[in-house]
Amino acid sequence: MARERREIRRIESAAARQVTFSKRRRGLFKKAEELGVLCDADVALVVFSSTGKLSQFGSSSMDEIIDKYSTHSKNLGKSQERPALDLNVEHSKYNSLNEQLAEASLHLRHMRGEELGGLSVGELQQMEKDLETGLQRVLCTKDQQFMQQISDLQQKGTQLAEENMRLRNQMPQVPTAGMMAVADTENVVTEDVLSSESVMTAVHSGSSQDNDDGSDISLKLALPWK
Repeated sequence: MARERREIRRIESAAARQVTFSKRRRGLFKKAEELGVLCDADVALVVFSSTGKLSQFGSSSMDEIIDKYSTHSKNLGKSQERPALDLNVEHSKYNSLNEQLAEASLHLRHMRGEELGGLSVGELQQMEKDLETGLQRVLCTKDQQFMQQISDLQQKGTQLAEENMRLRNQMPQVPTAGMMAVADTENVVTEDVLSSESVMTAVHSGSSQDNDDGSDISLKLALPWK
């Protein structure tokens, strides 16, 4: 048979309430002791009765557990306050950056000649001086860049002129080599001609000697000479 579940509400009878308190307190302390032993946990219980009587239980030194609880509570409070402080700082930085951006945008529009109606004469004069100073810097920078470009072009022109001169100095060597080859060819041809003439002279000389010998033989034999 199922046990009837008892409704949890305040006990009206003082005697019954004291008996129930004593029983439940012992049970609660027993469970706390078991929790500390089984799980190696630091457990502390503080109970005040309806008459103001203190009852407490600690698995170890009660003072050490209370000190640990106090330190943890302080650290927890600081950790909960830090995000709020960080959020306030970030919000302040955001507002400051927005203000700086708005001022810079307005100044830029003024430099472009926009929204000048709200400026005083002194502010306009100061802006005019700033623009003149900026214009002088722009012109100076432009002149420096032009001079640098001219210097670079002159340097390139000098290098090209030197390269052209070097190539021009190398050009006469080619005809000289060609003329030497032609001269060698002419010498070979001259030698060939001389050799041919020498051969022809020798042939003619031989022919003349043969003719002389033939005439001498013909005279000796008293034969008619042809």
